[in-house]
Amino acid sequence: MATQTLILSRYASCRFPVPVSLSTFRCRGNNFISAHFYLGFDAAVTVHHSSSNHVTPLCDFQLTGAGHKVYYKTVMKRNMLIFRPFCEALAIALFLVSAADYLQADSLQLDNAKIKVKPRTPFKAYAFDLRDVRLLSGPFKHAMELDREYLLSIEPDRLLHTFRLNAGLPSSAQPYGGWEEPNCELRGHFTGHYLSACALMYASTGDERLKQKAAAVVAGLAECQNAIKNGYLSAYPESFIDRVENQQRVWAPYYTLHKIFAGLQDVYVYCDNQQALAVVQKFADWALQRNSRLSDEQMQKMLGNEHGGMNETLANLFALTGNPDYLKLSLRFNHRAVLDPLSRGEDRLTGLHANTQIPKFIGVARQYELTADESLRKTAIFSWETVALERSYVIGGHSDGEMFSPKERLSQALGPATTETCNTYNMLKLTRHLLAWDMQPRYSDFYERALINHILASQNPADGMMCYYVPLRGGMTRGGAPNGYCSPFNSFWCCTGTGIENHAKYGESIYFHDEADNLYLNLFIASELNWRSKQVKVRQETLFPDESSTRLRFYCEKPVTFKLHVRRPFWATTGFAISINGKPVNVDQPPASYIEISRRWQTGDLLEISMPFTLRTEAFRDNPRRFAFLFGPLVLCAQVNPSQPLPMIVAAENEVLSSLQPAPAAFAKFAGSPERFRILGQPHGISVTLEPFHKVHGQRPYQVYWDRISPEEWPAREAEYKEELRRSKELEQRTVDNVIPGNPASEREHKWKGENSSTGQFNGRHYRHATEGGWFEWQLKILKDQPQELMVTYWGSDGGARTFDVLVDGQKIATEKLQNNRPNKFYDQTYPLPPELLANKQNITVRFQAHPGNFAGGVFGCRIMKK
Repeated sequence: MATQTLILSRYASCRFPVPVSLSTFRCRGNNFISAHFYLGFDAAVTVHHSSSNHVTPLCDFQLTGAGHKVYYKTVMKRNMLIFRPFCEALAIALFLVSAADYLQADSLQLDNAKIKVKPRTPFKAYAFDLRDVRLLSGPFKHAMELDREYLLSIEPDRLLHTFRLNAGLPSSAQPYGGWEEPNCELRGHFTGHYLSACALMYASTGDERLKQKAAAVVAGLAECQNAIKNGYLSAYPESFIDRVENQQRVWAPYYTLHKIFAGLQDVYVYCDNQQALAVVQKFADWALQRNSRLSDEQMQKMLGNEHGGMNETLANLFALTGNPDYLKLSLRFNHRAVLDPLSRGEDRLTGLHANTQIPKFIGVARQYELTADESLRKTAIFSWETVALERSYVIGGHSDGEMFSPKERLSQALGPATTETCNTYNMLKLTRHLLAWDMQPRYSDFYERALINHILASQNPADGMMCYYVPLRGGMTRGGAPNGYCSPFNSFWCCTGTGIENHAKYGESIYFHDEADNLYLNLFIASELNWRSKQVKVRQETLFPDESSTRLRFYCEKPVTFKLHVRRPFWATTGFAISINGKPVNVDQPPASYIEISRRWQTGDLLEISMPFTLRTEAFRDNPRRFAFLFGPLVLCAQVNPSQPLPMIVAAENEVLSSLQPAPAAFAKFAGSPERFRILGQPHGISVTLEPFHKVHGQRPYQVYWDRISPEEWPAREAEYKEELRRSKELEQRTVDNVIPGNPASEREHKWKGENSSTGQFNGRHYRHATEGGWFEWQLKILKDQPQELMVTYWGSDGGARTFDVLVDGQKIATEKLQNNRPNKFYDQTYPLPPELLANKQNITVRFQAHPGNFAGGVFGCRIMKK
């Protein structure tokens, strides 16, 4: 069906369109029906009947959208009543289908039958609808097709099992495992993600099977909601909401509800599923009633529990329905303890759970679009800047052990659980909002970096399974990391849910258009754009990022004039060139800009872009000697032996890049010289091969970040390493028992207990600490009748409110205060163990008890030592 469409990103907005559509449907031989209509909130439809070349108007329709209904009136042109029911049905169907073309679910569109509330803020450009972009052969389409196969393998009845049980309905389905197990407190979250992913994939491919799968899940959820009766809808009882309101321990109930809210809206938007809208409205009305009982103070306390993007999804529902109560509740879901400092330009994110925060920022961005509240805009932009520009690693991801590490010590936060994939999923959603506002190239550059080096890298290209973390600690593997690749039916982690959405929507940010119907080329991904309003198709042919060029072929119904804005990435510093039909185009804009080309385009035009990749390094701000190699947009890594110390680069600063040479007959591969790449304790250097990070999968251990040391410093570092080996050997000989904080098996063996205690990773090591006067303890073995001591490992730069007692079997043996005691290094503190505490015992219990309002720890190691 040919329609002019002006599309935004998921859940944003576009200008008022004046589209005209001419559609032809053949039926019964040469007869056909055609409908000519003008779209907007009002539509005029003329339906024709034709036999051979003779066209006779049958009837006119006047259609007006009002609320959720479509009203029409009919004037018969001829006495052919047999056609009337068919024509009426066809006209309404054409109107609804065409109106649906104005929608895409990351930003709700402005003027169509589904959108009731226009944004109050200007947009520089709008992303095309996923339905207007089709991926062509390449790494992104490969990832999408693997994702589609996985979505089709999921059974709706198994997803609905715990929903039905919670509603008191029978179910004979086998429940899924992992986080969807019937006893998991987060059960049901993947069902919401699945609805969104099916809707996105349906829009991206037109595969009706996915639309049917989504419809089956929606119908099952509606049945459950009707059985519960009050509008509530979940796979767990409403008592979970009681618990979060009363500050009682519970995982994250509103986090899960947000996924269901969002999934239902996406199915309504992309699949025109009216039942999904009805269900989500009942659900929202339940949320209104439930939260109306809470004071603002009670609401803010409740928001200390992870609640996903409730502020975003309620704002979107306001735009869909026009019900201002949903917007009011959306604003009540703004967590002021986090957002208020950001609105003032204050970064207080250190120590917070990263993926809990990013959805709050997305919600604020969406609220700004609907309210024009300038403080919300500033909050969204500053949040993006502090995370994307100051807290992110080279691949575009952030977090270590799911937490925001101190940005002034980011180079030391390289644990085995860096860059949770959910975080980057959400940062890209936030980035798309900001990009649409003003089309700043920095947003596109970040988007490309994260899309290639994190999102694409997070999927196993062999079977489509997805990573929880993408670790950046040297010697790690993607498949063997904590929560590496998920299993098809027994994981269902948060990053499995966002993962199935990630690979369903690669087409959403390739092309944009502005108010004047000019085109932006934003990403270099093999694809075809159907630009309906211009009657133009643009085919982008490229192997990018496996080549450094792309080609755009134009197919126009008739010659048409518009401006094409071609993105010049920040990394395209030398040799960037554009030609049209073999003739060079003058390029005087610098890197990180859009190049404007205005001309009359016609079928057969060929635009070619050459953007040679160059080799460079990017270092941590807090440690210029720790850096990664990049080639154009690609982060590079090398395979290493995890049983040996990690290689270092022994070179002067100006010799680093020259230590690599292009590998013969291989794109984006480089050989590292043994003269430069050295391993401590080894007499000779090693040869390394650097290759694109996103291509290294499975159990291949890799290294992304490299430490540089000068040739003059190398002998002293070698001597220091030998001393570390000697000391480590001595420690092992003296150790009676040793617990590894934060290691589940080790802590279980040592009978860990605690309150207000949690674990994390920092600088490659696990730790445990307690907050707000909490405590933790382990049971360790001792020797009979021998003098022994307790050795505890701390991080020397820890400070702030960190005063705590160290107790053995309830008796205090020391009070410790961590106050930047030994900056930038781990150190061991020993505590003598009085003989009377050891007499006639085989075990002792060591407890770390925080003083009121203080932390205890972090403790990075704890062992009993022979004196």
